[in-house]
Amino acid sequence: MEYLLFNLKAVLISALIFIPVEQLLAARRQKILRKGIGNDAIYAIVNSIFTKVFMILVAAAALAAASMIVPHGVLRMVSGQAIWLQVVEIIIVGDLGVYIAHRAFHEIPALWKFHAIHHGIEELDWLATFRSHPVDVIATKAVSLAPVYFLGFSGEAIGVYFLIYHWHSLLLHANVRINVGPLKWLIATPQFHHWHHANQREAYDKNFASQLSIIDAVFGTFQVQGTALPEKYGVDDAIPSSYLGQHGYPFLPKTKAAPYDLGKATAGTDMPASDA
Repeated sequence: MEYLLFNLKAVLISALIFIPVEQLLAARRQKILRKGIGNDAIYAIVNSIFTKVFMILVAAAALAAASMIVPHGVLRMVSGQAIWLQVVEIIIVGDLGVYIAHRAFHEIPALWKFHAIHHGIEELDWLATFRSHPVDVIATKAVSLAPVYFLGFSGEAIGVYFLIYHWHSLLLHANVRINVGPLKWLIATPQFHHWHHANQREAYDKNFASQLSIIDAVFGTFQVQGTALPEKYGVDDAIPSSYLGQHGYPFLPKTKAAPYDLGKATAGTDMPASDA
């Protein structure tokens, strides 16, 4: 109960910051109390408990493995670097892991059903950050953070990284328009991530990085169309609207190919573009 209250306070503080910002820098006009906001609030308050418990186990396993495999001199050298340098290195290592895991959740059909819960959001805002299936979140964090713990980065540097990652994630999903110029090729922006959520054929399987858009630029998955924003978000999969329904959805048999998948299959052909 105490942890739930802590999460509730954190969500309220975030709301006090992002709701005014979204009103001032709105990318598109939409209601504050948009569709599914109550559902996403439950995700924000409840689901992080599962993630925290699992990450403690991942950290313990990675640290135990590191103590047996990685030379202690290497661990001391890594943790002895300046905090700012460690944070930069953690962001690079962590985001490479995010890219790999995120891309896998898009390209492997069985994993896509878990990730589709997050993509089912039709109106993006800061709270949409939290709507992700526990399997999606846990697997992605395991892939991205296990190497960070394994390499022996200091607890202080990891703590700073978590703060940066948390607030950056909220910003990426926020209903804001921010122009950073050429930096868009280096750092992930709201526009960059909004294109990842677009329900448009040209945006499918693009912009997987969570912090460093340059990773997508290197691997050929970068997609930002000038200063434009997507026409619409979401997927055509029949995602349940309820909290419990969304958690059970990935385990239900798939009866037919979703339009999202059909759109990906026809990408690159001479068929006319559609908003599948």
